[in-house]
Amino acid sequence: MSASDAHRAIDAVWRIESAKLIAGLTRIVRDVGVAEELAQDALVAALEKWPQSGVPDNPGAWLMATAKHRAIDLLRRSKRLEKKHEQLGAQLERDEAGEPDLAAAIDDDIGDDLLRLVFIACHPVLSTDARVALTLRLLGGLTTAEIARAFLVPEATVAQRIVRAKRTLTEARVPFEVPHGADRAARLSSVLEVIYLVFNEGYSATAGDDWMRPALCEDALRLGRILAELVPGESEVHGLVALMEIQASRSRARTGPSGEPILLLEQNRARWDRLLIGRGLAALARAEKLGGALGPYALQAAITACHARARTMEETDWARIVALYDALAALTPSPVVELNRAVALAFAFGPAAGLEVVDALMTEPALEKYHLLPSVRGDLLAKLGRFEEARTEFERAASLTQNTQEQKLLHERAAASAKEIAGFTADFRG
Repeated sequence: MSASDAHRAIDAVWRIESAKLIAGLTRIVRDVGVAEELAQDALVAALEKWPQSGVPDNPGAWLMATAKHRAIDLLRRSKRLEKKHEQLGAQLERDEAGEPDLAAAIDDDIGDDLLRLVFIACHPVLSTDARVALTLRLLGGLTTAEIARAFLVPEATVAQRIVRAKRTLTEARVPFEVPHGADRAARLSSVLEVIYLVFNEGYSATAGDDWMRPALCEDALRLGRILAELVPGESEVHGLVALMEIQASRSRARTGPSGEPILLLEQNRARWDRLLIGRGLAALARAEKLGGALGPYALQAAITACHARARTMEETDWARIVALYDALAALTPSPVVELNRAVALAFAFGPAAGLEVVDALMTEPALEKYHLLPSVRGDLLAKLGRFEEARTEFERAASLTQNTQEQKLLHERAAASAKEIAGFTADFRG
């Protein structure tokens, strides 16, 4: 095997195995920062040995065994963990004697270990930015440079966030355990928030030259699917997976040949991925089957399902979408939900109905810098023939977004409104 082939194989193995590796090591050393360092040491060893020896039949087991040896060395140097060292040393001797099988031992409790790691990486004691960075690093297997590129921030900034996050977890003595009761519900909400933040940044990039960053969507989807297997009785987890699967199904239809955005109602629905839609609808069905009222993610998934089931824009059940937004607004009231509800109202009952709601949001402080507010208002004004006002709103929206592709689209819509004004004036004069 050539060195380049070995490095590609190692990279693939790391993406698959790193989360399980770090989770298992955290159970041993009880420190997520130390666990990541041990995992990185094992990766370095693989980079040194695999190009010559070839990739092992069970690369995950090889990495874990190598990391365990380093953990033993570390624990030997720590008198505070002498008892733990004796326990692990005895376990390692049994492993090396083939009793029990190492691969089987690694799989023991791996689901629990992964779930514990998820709750640690997304702990509320950390800032949102830190949770996102640490989750992508520990569970997504991304490097600091990859996370920095994905979010268009300096690599040093991401590195600082990760270092501070691990230090905060250590200082706060966050236990390596799955929380229970009310604490678990609160922590699970944080986990879902982080995963969806990652997905959204990939689905509609807040800045930069690209409208989408598919790799982030894929990372979030993978984390969501893992979480759904780890906590199958949580309806909101299935709701989030459903929401992401269905939204991701539109990816190929959301951009044109030059990367320009194509909005939902203008997309070629034949390009939507029916496999992802099927997976999303199945996840939504699982959420509904668990019973009880649907949560915010499941309600949003139900809204996306209305679009997914409609083969054309005209077939969309806008009245049901309005009803679902009503339920979402009652459950988690927010200006953004209200703005989305206004769009649905406009399609169900006419642009004037939607504009009435949007106008009431114009003084909402939380939406002062939110570019989609003037964008939606401009669209509704254009549909009502108020093109001068629409042009002003589209230009304001363009000034608020940092995404190059979105700016271009909004300037084009402003220009189209200006053209309509010119055409109307010419007709009037004629």
